[in-house]
Amino acid sequence: MLNWVGGAIARYLSKRSQTYAPPSTSNPVALAKTLQIADVLLVEGDTRISGVIKYLTQSTWSHAALYVGNVNEAPGEDPPVLLEADLVAGVRLLPLSEYARMHTRICRPVALDAHGREEVVRIALQRLGAAYDLKNVIDLARYLFPTPPVPARWRRRILALGSGDPTRAICSTLIAEAFQRVRYPILPEIDRVAALRRDGKTRIREIHHIRHYSLFAPRDFDISPYFAIVKPMIEAGFDYRQIVWGDQLGEPAGQPSGTQRSDPAIT
Repeated sequence: MLNWVGGAIARYLSKRSQTYAPPSTSNPVALAKTLQIADVLLVEGDTRISGVIKYLTQSTWSHAALYVGNVNEAPGEDPPVLLEADLVAGVRLLPLSEYARMHTRICRPVALDAHGREEVVRIALQRLGAAYDLKNVIDLARYLFPTPPVPARWRRRILALGSGDPTRAICSTLIAEAFQRVRYPILPEIDRVAALRRDGKTRIREIHHIRHYSLFAPRDFDISPYFAIVKPMIEAGFDYRQIVWGDQLGEPAGQPSGTQRSDPAIT
């Protein structure tokens, strides 16, 4: 019964918003050329549950996927290269075209060598086919009708209210677990301990403690000091002098041109 209810809620929450408009700066070609193995792709999200997660985390990002490359050597120009935990389909592989035109951000683990990246991908792929944690879906759904004010100190815990079944997954926790298995930090808890040196002087040592992977949200990869923010337009060789502005073509300054669209930030 719990799975049936969770599945029904998941299908409802997975419905996409009709008002979402992707940013005009999205460049699918540059995004595809920039991604590397074990990069984390954060997604703004346009579904009903996206609003809940963004509220609880106070962040733009509601979803995370791991770039694993074309592990199955699938033919075609748009092979499945992202690993994600989907509400309805569970842990799956999907093509980049699914998110290429949405508001995304690449978070790249700094100083993680090729072997470490491959190990992260290998660990994450072991969860392929696992079901999404529907207990977590039911917990999140309580904050949708309507969205109540939740104290900031409780929000992260709310996201971690899943069943705890290791065969199930949530998008960001799936990726966080893979990185922690290779002992790569995301947002560790740090204790600063005073230690006496041989010369009699005191020095401060930082002791890192691994935070349980169930407590991670998509935004944590964004704010982590150990992940670099990689922007495809800049990586492609951005030169502001190559921009053609409307007023150079005789259009009035400050006036929109072309097809008018609504701004997703104000709709």
